Amino acid sequence: MSSPSAAQMRPPYSPLYFLATLGAGGLMVTFFMFLMFWVPHPGRPVPIFEDIMSAFASGNLPLQVSIVAAMGGIAGLTFLLIKSLIWNLRGLSAFKTTDAYAALRSSNAETQLMAIPLALAMVVNGGFIVGLVFVPGLWNVVEYLFPLAMIAFVLIGGYGLLIMRDFFGRVMTKGGFDCAKNNSFAQVLPAFAFAMVGVGLAAPSAMSGSAMIAGLSFILSSFFIVVAILLAVANVILGLRSMMENGANEETAPTLLIIVPLITVITIAWMRQNHGLHVHFDVHGGAGDALAMLTPLLMIQLAVLALGLTVLRGFGYVSKFVTGPAKSAGSYALVCPGVALSVMLHFWLNKGLVANGLVDKFSLAYLAISAVAIALQVSMIWLVLKLNAKHMGGSVRQVAVPAE
Repeated sequence: MSSPSAAQMRPPYSPLYFLATLGAGGLMVTFFMFLMFWVPHPGRPVPIFEDIMSAFASGNLPLQVSIVAAMGGIAGLTFLLIKSLIWNLRGLSAFKTTDAYAALRSSNAETQLMAIPLALAMVVNGGFIVGLVFVPGLWNVVEYLFPLAMIAFVLIGGYGLLIMRDFFGRVMTKGGFDCAKNNSFAQVLPAFAFAMVGVGLAAPSAMSGSAMIAGLSFILSSFFIVVAILLAVANVILGLRSMMENGANEETAPTLLIIVPLITVITIAWMRQNHGLHVHFDVHGGAGDALAMLTPLLMIQLAVLALGLTVLRGFGYVSKFVTGPAKSAGSYALVCPGVALSVMLHFWLNKGLVANGLVDKFSLAYLAISAVAIALQVSMIWLVLKLNAKHMGGSVRQVAVPAE
């Protein structure tokens, strides 16, 4: 019997494969943007099933096509999210019995485990989107769901804190953190995970009619957002220092773009918090405040994107790890910035430009900016499908320690 070819062999399992689940959930959000900003939802911060059906019945053909595309995309990506989550949970269970897992727990790569709470937080966020879009009458019981959702996010965030407790408890008391191998932004992954928990916890602040729930949402989400910012600042500095001395790590080069989704997630969390403060606590901010916040943050994302793509181009990363034969779980990190920039463009366009009268809704300029967001979305769908076929196919798995 002949041995399987390299193309048929699965790469070694890594917790970074949970980024595949994250990517599917993030793409669900990009389709929800169609409904969020194109379907009228008077009196509610988000569209619900009844709003969507009403808009479909009374809307023009382009709106109807957009609704069908959004609902179909969300349904398909929900299947993909669940499929990749099950695949990952099985893979993780087997991985924990290997020597590679023990090696990971004693290296810089231990923080890769934060991809697990990151993906789980996205699953909860994605579940809420599915409920809004497909479940009639959900808004009638939503106030009962907010406490349950907050409990889920706190548990996920607590799981992440336990992972980081073990990591910092080890490196701060015994040392062993290899600064030379920290030549990427891989250590920013925990910040991204806590930010995802924070944005989920901030949702009731924007949507709940109860001041108590909104206030609790604001407090809990603030904790995880602050933790995310502190970790991000510290690890960006450490990563930059190592890269300036040792050069960037080729395999983990996509992590240079992790700042892009981190900014999008924190921005949405802040907007949710601000809405809750406005509705319940008499804190007033206008459309100009949203524009003043969104524009500089978007510019930072574009600057980071330019730097990251320059490094990736220098390594020939795409031709090697995406379209070429080389396989790395870290290549799924390329999905996050494209998804995040697409979502950020929708918010900047609608909450920034349109709200301030700089661009008319559905004008040529509006459609042009929306087209950029949609092009990013389509590209990331292709990337997810391409990577899934490359990494989750085959029947034989190689055995190796994941890259740090």
